[in-house]
Amino acid sequence: MAEVQEQGGSLRQPPVRGIDTKDDAQVILLGGELDLYNAEAMREALFTACSGGPPKIVVDLSEVEFMDSTALGVLIEARTKLPNRNAFLLAAPGLETKRALHISGLDRHFSVHESVDDALAAEV
Repeated sequence: MAEVQEQGGSLRQPPVRGIDTKDDAQVILLGGELDLYNAEAMREALFTACSGGPPKIVVDLSEVEFMDSTALGVLIEARTKLPNRNAFLLAAPGLETKRALHISGLDRHFSVHESVDDALAAEV
């Protein structure tokens, strides 16, 4: 279970729930509410993964409950850190996350997969 932190008077879990390496990919599990208040932790994990790690980055969004424009911006920023931007894959977004990606138009720019396994199997 992720450690609960108090931020702004409310209890929140950290946005990065886990980091795992599978074959030629690094899988970053994000969760909870991704917004201005925890964007820096999210940015740090994604930038670290994109600099010198495996060639493919899979961002597992299955535990994300909410994502604001700041968090969407962090995804865009992180993707620019990879030499092959097509190797930055989003996986398993829930309904609200899919909606945020669609409304922002980012679902047309990112490779979005139904599951982590689908993303891992994708050619980049």
